[in-house]
Parts: sequence; structure tokens; C-alpha cells
Amino acid sequence: MGFIDKILRRTVEPAVAEATAGYLQTVTAYSPVFTSFAGGVYEAELCRAAIHTFATHCSKLKPEISGSKKSLQYKLLYRPNFYMDTTKFLYKTATILEAENTCFIIPLNDQRGNITGFFPVSPINAEIKAYEGKRYLAYKYYNEKRAEELSKVGIMNKFFYRDDFVGETNNALMPTISLMNTQNQAIEEGAKNSAVIRFIAQINKTLKSSDIAAERTRFISENLSASNNGGVLLFDTKYSDVKPINSTPYFVPPNQAEMIRGNVFDYFGVNENIIRNEFVSDDDNKWEGYYEGKIEPFALQLSLVMTNMVYGDKANKDNEIMFSSNRLQIAPTKTKVEYVTSMFDRGLITQNQANEVFNMPKVKGGDKYYIRKEYMEKGREDADKDE
Repeated sequence: MGFIDKILRRTVEPAVAEATAGYLQTVTAYSPVFTSFAGGVYEAELCRAAIHTFATHCSKLKPEISGSKKSLQYKLLYRPNFYMDTTKFLYKTATILEAENTCFIIPLNDQRGNITGFFPVSPINAEIKAYEGKRYLAYKYYNEKRAEELSKVGIMNKFFYRDDFVGETNNALMPTISLMNTQNQAIEEGAKNSAVIRFIAQINKTLKSSDIAAERTRFISENLSASNNGGVLLFDTKYSDVKPINSTPYFVPPNQAEMIRGNVFDYFGVNENIIRNEFVSDDDNKWEGYYEGKIEPFALQLSLVMTNMVYGDKANKDNEIMFSSNRLQIAPTKTKVEYVTSMFDRGLITQNQANEVFNMPKVKGGDKYYIRKEYMEKGREDADKDE
């Protein structure tokens, strides 16, 4: 068994895996190794909320496969790999893509080379290498080092510009994240300082540092502790003055806070109501805009990537994998009803697909398509009369 055969094995012995990894590290690197900025944008609270919202909606996509690879139907519908069900697979794929702008999808194969599943890999845990004129993706699969021919790997990306395989970094958002972090620290320090110093007292005579510390402890214990239930503060002539300190906690200027939130929302293509799941009738257009601008492009790209991985040059309308969005219709009931009504009686969805929009179970005979009787081909009216 040759070297390339060994590194492409799906079950790799520890000694072989270690030797393989060591060799791959010495070959010429083709693309840069990806690293996160102090944990990446995912470590920023507002960014994580935007990413989570996107990934949650993407996890409701339903995979459908047609053609000669129907044996993958179960894997796609329920368990793409041993460790993930379909919702987790979609959630993680969407999270990696949104956080790192690139997500590698690795095909899992049996001993005969047939695809038996799929696994998403973050670019943080992967590196593109070159060996004997071919490119390989070296990656980690649950801490196990592996490699796969790059041509067999599915690559999803966004902000696709300078590199031939991967999306751009999130450097464009870093100034906003840095400002967000600075403000959070300012609020935290301001809260600490305002809670620590409450009074300032001036002593009439000069004391040693140790005596000042002892006097401060006594003064606080007798006057500022919970035991002083009378609410009266008394001090003798050793103090010339005792004044309370009016502490004002630090608040982020509203316009600055709004600017930060706006920058993050614009970067991730989301808004406040979408993140908070506050969908009301007035927000129908906002949800539709989010779906068409974010969820639908993800579903389309994932469909093409998976189709090309499975079918290769044989991909066509009869051999394809599609991710449909019936489960995404979480808009108000009014919107759902309008959607189902307009699609069902035009023969675009079945009764079972309509039921799925409302999370209702399938019914027997519900996979047929129906068209309203008054719809007919133009000019057919006269033909029917003649008959």
C-alpha cells in the first residue's frame, strides 16, 4: 500500500496516522493555516447571537436526494455521520461557515470507496497541502489526523475573493469587535469603582499607614455596615470632614451602542427582531428578506456542493441533492396560510409538504399534486366547448 493510499484510509492506525501527519507537515503548503482572532468573532456576544440565529434556521432544512445514490437518503435525513444527526450537521456547518467564512465537508467512505456519510470541518482544524502535483486537505476528525484529496472535499465559503478555495478573514469586523470589547471593559471597571468608594474622610492629624488602615476598618464597621440599622453616621473630632461620593456608573452613549449593533447586524445580514425571534405581521417582509438573503443562498450552495461531491460529472436534474425549506416557514400563521394556499392549489407543493410547514404529520395519499380546476391552458376554453 502506497503513501497516498495510507493517508486516504478512513480507518487509520495510530502509528500510521502519526507518520502521515509528520510527513504532511513537511510538504509544501499551498494555502495558509487559519487561526481565530482570540477565539474569533464567535467569542463576541452579539456576533455569537447572530451566528446562532442563522445556524438554528439552517438546521431546519430538509435534504432530499434523487438518482442513483438513493442509498444515502437515510444518512442525509437522519445521521450524516456517527456523531451527528442531521440538525446538528446542518447547525455546525452553518456555524463554521458564518464564523470562519469557509467550511470543508469531508466525505466518509467505506473500504470500497463508497460515500457513507459527511462531516463538517472548520478551517481552523485544516490545512491545504500539495504532494506530487495534487492538493490534499489535512484535517482533524475528532482529534484523529487524516487527509483527503481536495477534489473530493466539498468547500462552502462566503466573502470569496482573493484565495482560490477559501473565503476572506473577518478582519473587516475586528475594529467593531475591539470597540465592543473596550466598552464592555469600561462598563465593568466603572461598575467596580463606583461600588468600592462611597465616602471620603479627612483626618485632623497625621497618622502612619497602618493606623490609617485600622481606623478605616473601624469606621466602616461602626458606621457603614449592616449593623448600623439606625441610618445615622457619627464621627468625632479626629475627622475634620466626611463626605459621601456620588458615583455615576458608566453608560455607553446610545448612538455609539447603536452604531456597534448596526455594524454587526450589517456584517451578518440580520436585525434585532430576527435575533430575538420576535416575528409579528409587520415584520413579514423582514423575515422574507432574511430568508432570501441568508438561508436560501446557504441551502442553494450546500445543495450544489453535496450534489457535486456525490455525483461528480453525473450531476444533473435527475442526480442531485436538494435542501428544501419547508421547515423554515416559522413566520406568523397568516404568512404560512398565504404561502400554503398559493403554492398548493397551483400544484407546486403536496398536501404532506403543506402539513410540514405547520409541523403536522404526513397523511396517506398526501404526496399528490393538485391544481385548481379553473386553471387551464389559454385557448382551451373554446376547444372544450367544441367538444
